[in-house]
Order: sequence, then structure tokens, then C-alpha cells
Amino acid sequence: MSTISSTLTSTGLGSGIDIDSIVDALVTSQTSAKQNQIDTQTEKQTTKLSAVGTLKSALSDFQLALATLNTSTTFDGLTASSSDSDVASATASSGATAGSYSLSVTSLATSSKVATQYVDSSESFGSGTLTLSQGSSTYTVKVSDGASLSDVRDSINALTSSSGISANIITDSSGSRLVLSSTTTGEGTDISVSTTGDDSLSALAIDGTAAYSSDSGGYLTLASDAQYTLDGLSMTSSSNTIDSAVSGLSFTLTATGDTTITVATDTDTLTENIQSFVDAYNTLVSSISSLTSVTTTTSTDDDGNTTTATTAGALTGDSSTRSILRSLQNLLVNVSDSSGSLKVLSQLGITTATDGTLSIDSDKLESALETYSGDLESFFTGSDGLLSSLYNSLEIYTKTDGLLDQQTDTINENLASLIEQQTTLDTRIDKLTETLYAKYNAMDTLIATLSATSESVLSTLNALNSSDD
Repeated sequence: MSTISSTLTSTGLGSGIDIDSIVDALVTSQTSAKQNQIDTQTEKQTTKLSAVGTLKSALSDFQLALATLNTSTTFDGLTASSSDSDVASATASSGATAGSYSLSVTSLATSSKVATQYVDSSESFGSGTLTLSQGSSTYTVKVSDGASLSDVRDSINALTSSSGISANIITDSSGSRLVLSSTTTGEGTDISVSTTGDDSLSALAIDGTAAYSSDSGGYLTLASDAQYTLDGLSMTSSSNTIDSAVSGLSFTLTATGDTTITVATDTDTLTENIQSFVDAYNTLVSSISSLTSVTTTTSTDDDGNTTTATTAGALTGDSSTRSILRSLQNLLVNVSDSSGSLKVLSQLGITTATDGTLSIDSDKLESALETYSGDLESFFTGSDGLLSSLYNSLEIYTKTDGLLDQQTDTINENLASLIEQQTTLDTRIDKLTETLYAKYNAMDTLIATLSATSESVLSTLNALNSSDD
């Protein structure tokens, strides 16, 4: 609000009138209505701007919670465990069914490891090529004239690093050997090396199907398949990770021995994740409620007089906020057509309280998790599941240049307009103050002149009266 200030340092000297108070009262009477309007609207728009920011933050936090929960494993419903994790571990995924499986591991899948014959560490090789073979893959390594054994190793590693084949040099008192290892397991993946070019390269040739000999090289470990039985059925695998033997179940073999794999409802994790969803929703509803609620308070003074005051939230009656709540509430009661026999949240013991928050009947939920364990994933995290539906319904409000950003822009435009109105009003106040001071100061000067004239006349008359006497 503009401050009214006098254009003179001293007023009313001639008349004795308090010109400052008169001017202040007149200016206030002509501008107070507009000033009050500007002050009220500025406070209202500023409060609303803060409230819209709080709302957007609350919606974004809820979307983040939904995105965190909306994964392929959060509501799997089933978990796999091994009675002996030293023998094998297991994980359950979509498609798994409850049950137990007897697993006996006879041997693990192994990878090929081969070595060359002994080579003098100071040996240098003539030019030529090495051809590494593994299954249907071949790798041609060029050897330059005068290359050392370490040069050959480095050339192999540079070529085969992405294929899982690596080369190293093992040295003892008898000499050095080039050793090739592979990360690929399974029968038929043994490594062999053939050479062409200078005769010196023949010392690096390896028959991957022959046992190692210091004179000819060969395999140190043959590549082989894992052998195991599952519920008495004999099976093999080229990898120690087996993900196709049982639908929805993956095994990782780590040692020979026996274990039992059990697939059962993961009640604790499911309950925790469902509670996280409910908590996130209730936090959002509470935030919105604080922005839209109407509160009535009653107070009584010492004389027994009762006063009632009503306070409305900054977004009370806001259409966007009402639409958000209505959209979320409708999605919570929608019937799902793609999650088997699980159709609505209430089947899980989740219901809406009178204040709009969700509550969980823990006994009903525990029972429902057993009944609907296979349907939870599609209900919550399917392509059109509840979590993605809730998330997507808020995007129109929270995205960049969305409805809340547009609302913020409108509020900022209103505040800018109010600043302009204040500037205009301040200019009017200054001009009105200047005009009024000019008028009243002129009046004061006139009164002072008249007063001086009056005093002069009276002095003259008094002097005449005295001479007559």
C-alpha cells in the first residue's frame, strides 16, 4: 500500500489547521477501496500460487511412488526358495505356479580351457595367423614377424574380448604356456587353435579335444553340459542357469548335490508392497484435503460471547482439484477385465473410508493373497493395470505445460496485473496528495495574510483611539 507523505515540512502555520491529517483522510477515503481490493487479491493469488505448487509436488510424489512399485516383480505373488542354496538357487517370475521340485545335480556345466605346449619365454615368432575355433565361431589373429608370446596374448585378447575368450601366460621352471579360457559353457564349445605361416607358430597349435601334453598342448578342462534330475527326470543343460525347464521358474546350479525348490506365495513382500501403495495414496489424499478443507472454529471470550470463524483452504472449490480426486476415486473402483478372478480392490480387503483415504482389512488381505496370488501382477502392474492407470490419469496435470503449469501461469499473470494496478494507484495517490496539499497550503497562506491584515487594522484603530483620548 502506498504511503501518503506531505509535500511540505510544516503545514497549517497560518491557520493552525492539521493539514497533514486532513490530506491523509481525504486521500484514504478516495483510494482505500481500491487498495483493499489489491491487497486482498494479492494475498489470495499468492496463497493460491503456493497451494498449486504444493498440489503439483504431492501429485509428483504419488507418481514416483507408483513408478517405483510398477515393476514386473513387485506383485509377482510367488517366491522360490531352495532348501540348500549351496547346491542351487531359484527365482520365480510370471507364469510360475505354487509347488515343490526335487533337484539333484550330478555335474555342473563347464567351459573350455586349453593350453599350448611349453614355449621358451624369450621365443619370438615369424609372421602368420592363428585361427581360434569354438563351436561354429572362428577368430583369425594376425602375428607379426618377431612377435613375442606376450604380443600374441595381447593380440588374442584384443580380438576376442567381447566373445568371452581370454588369453594368459602361465610360467614355471619348465617354461611358459599360452592358456586360453572361455566363459561359454556346454558341450561342443571346446577351443582349438590352428596355425598358418611361419613354422615357429606351430608351437601355438592346440587340439581342443586332446588331453594336455607338454609336447603338444591340449585341453585342461573339457566343455560339458550340466547333468541333473528334476523330480526324477534326467536332464542336461549347456548353462548352469536353467530357465526353461519349469515355466516361470529359473534355477542357478552352483554345486553337485540335492536340494528342494519350493514355490509359494510371498505373503510378506506382497503385504508390504500393497501397504506402500495404500500409504502413498493416503498421503496424497491428506495433502489435497489440507488444501481444500473448510474448517469452522468456535471461541468464547471472558464475557461468555461466542464467536464462530470459518477458514477455507486455498483450493476449496477449485475445479482441477475436484477433477483429480474424482478421477482417482473412479479408477479405484473400476472393474478389471484382465486380471483373472481379481476384479476390484475390495476383494483384497482394501476399502475407501469416509475421509477418502484407503484402509486395509489385514485378515481379509491375508486370505485374499492366497486366493488371488496369480492375479496380483496383472491387476496392479499389467499393461492396463491399476498403477499405470493412476499414473497416466495424473499426467495431464503434472507434465510440463500441463494443467497445473497453465494454472500457475494464470496466477502469475494475475499477480503481475495487480502489481501494475498498485503502481497506477500509487501514482494516483501521489498526484492527489500533491493537489490537496497545494489547495490547503494556499488556503493556509490566505488565512495567514488575512490574519496579518486584521492585526494591522486593529493596531491602527487602537492607535487612533489612544490619540483621541
